[in-house]
Amino acid sequence: MSATSLLSHRFLRSRQNDGFASFITLMAVAGIMLGTASLIIALSVLAGFEREITDKVIGFTSHVQIQGFQNQLLENPEHTMRVVRDSLPSVSVVSPFVSREAIIRSQDGVDGILLKGIPPNTDIMNTQRYLSEGKYEIDHEPGDLPKLVLGRKLARRLALGVGDKAAVFGLAGPVGQGQLRVLQFRVSGIYESGMAEYDDVLAFTALRDAQRLFQAEQGVSGYDLLLTNVDSAEAVANRIGDLLGYPHYARTVFQTYRNIFSWIDLQKRPVPIILGLIIIVATVNIIGTLLMMVLGKTREIGILMAMGMSRTRISRIFLRQGLRISITGTLLGNAMALLLLFLQMEWRVLSLPTDIYFMSAVPVLVQWEHLVFVSVVSVVLSLLCSLIPARLASRMEPVRAMRFA
Repeated sequence: MSATSLLSHRFLRSRQNDGFASFITLMAVAGIMLGTASLIIALSVLAGFEREITDKVIGFTSHVQIQGFQNQLLENPEHTMRVVRDSLPSVSVVSPFVSREAIIRSQDGVDGILLKGIPPNTDIMNTQRYLSEGKYEIDHEPGDLPKLVLGRKLARRLALGVGDKAAVFGLAGPVGQGQLRVLQFRVSGIYESGMAEYDDVLAFTALRDAQRLFQAEQGVSGYDLLLTNVDSAEAVANRIGDLLGYPHYARTVFQTYRNIFSWIDLQKRPVPIILGLIIIVATVNIIGTLLMMVLGKTREIGILMAMGMSRTRISRIFLRQGLRISITGTLLGNAMALLLLFLQMEWRVLSLPTDIYFMSAVPVLVQWEHLVFVSVVSVVLSLLCSLIPARLASRMEPVRAMRFA
């Protein structure tokens, strides 16, 4: 161990430091610890929100959706799908659907739903991933009742369970016109995505059963498209407008949920800056701490200079003290943040109302680059703050310092 390291360690642990100087040293360490922990937790929560919302929104809907203007039915779906597949190689899946508002009635209640008929062999919305009861079965044998997959909240309001029957009422023909038709369905599965927008109203059935209820014949409401790369969604949507023409129009998932993705970007920009100020304030405390050290060790500094220690080595003693304080506070802050994040991931201590948010608990995502970035910034700022008291100590006059009482 070098002389500067030994003296730095002795100065920090000297019994003469008991009292106010020791107290502010602990406060400096605690300030860096809390600042580091709060910034890591904030960045992890923001990353968790971004991942959770993006995964759920993109995973529970299509990357691009084609619909007809004014909700009119689109004819010749086989031709349209063939054109899209042949002309757009970035499209991996094309799935037609029929989607209309309807009324569902059980023995215990009546509610409005958005009934979506999709091909039985195509689960583009990953409903199976969120299935909590029953099975994802929307196909059925001829003569059997059509099958229905509901959200948990909707099922609870209607007191429906797997195997129960429910009647669905819908208007046949163009939207707002035609006769009211009714079909009886059997609930085959219940899903829970944590997204109230879906769990409250969205129900799935087979495409042919939705066409039969709404008398759409072979027409469809639109097409769900999955892409090999979601970043190309905007280019694909623009190309579809030119490719298919009226009455087709395409919207990307980012356009459909523009408010959500704008909110994510808005949260990511200012929060790290604001919380980063916490670390700056905490590291500035090191100036006061080391100044108290310098004042408390003025006589020792004079003796060391009289014995021939250079001003540079005197400065290094207090720089090392600042480094020790910053590293200790930063390591404790990392440990505190990881502990709290682990508790949240395992036991979901902080819950969220699902009718407001798209999840039931505060999501967290620990990214090691966040820990490294915050730790480096904390240590660098602490060293910069240590320069002022270290330089002050090195500029003392030996005779005056030794006479200091």
